[in-house]
Amino acid sequence: MRAMTTDQPNYALLDDAGLGGAMFYPRPDDRPPPPGASDHQIEITPAVSLGARFYPTDPAGPSLLYFHGNGEVASDHDGIAPLYHDIGANLFVAEFRGYGQSTGDPTVAALVGDAHPAVAYFHQLLDDQGFSAERYVMGRSLGAHPALEVAANAAERFRGLILESGAGNIRRSVERAGLLETELGGRLAAAHDAKVRGIRLPVLLIHGAVDTLVPLNTAETTRDLLTSTAARLEVIPGAGHNDLLWIGRDQYFRAIADFVSTPRTGTA
Repeated sequence: MRAMTTDQPNYALLDDAGLGGAMFYPRPDDRPPPPGASDHQIEITPAVSLGARFYPTDPAGPSLLYFHGNGEVASDHDGIAPLYHDIGANLFVAEFRGYGQSTGDPTVAALVGDAHPAVAYFHQLLDDQGFSAERYVMGRSLGAHPALEVAANAAERFRGLILESGAGNIRRSVERAGLLETELGGRLAAAHDAKVRGIRLPVLLIHGAVDTLVPLNTAETTRDLLTSTAARLEVIPGAGHNDLLWIGRDQYFRAIADFVSTPRTGTA
């Protein structure tokens, strides 16, 4: 089942308004993968590719296509992947243009649009290696945007969506770009909201109670937009934007473990 919108969001408006240049904090990284992990290149165009790192643990277990946060790269998850392994989950971390081992320059439009080739690569890799059909898409912080795109428009083989510390509502960005009161900006915000409302996958939102970068009420707004599916909000007491794993690690991974272990028939 695919959720469809009649008016696709034109995220390039934010780039044209100059927001993209101030939004991204790319950094290169060429650290080799740890034992058991592997690096991958996802071709977007002949001149642009995205880096990715796969941390497998059990082909029979659930697998997560994970979009990281701003300023982060795939290798930052070398020490985090074992925590996913502890709950039996395989982790595939996809980077953005200009981040880590990726080429190209980041833009808002590419952040969202590049999710589609990342999905195709993820499924092909898992199919070729005989991994189970238990597949989920996850986005942290800035990575919520490509994750939402996948859940809305490329959800066919995924069982659920996980958002951590992310803003599903784009109105703050449209307002920062000075476009909210314009016709094009209003259409972008409305189309994005419609896209989120059309998501049919079950959703788990994890958020810090005292997050000042992406306040908790933004997660509540996203949950309220998700009227067409089951959406659960897990709030980590005392946690901000970047310390959820340290303040609420047990609660964080218990919520994910419960979510990916819930029996579901079929795929979206």
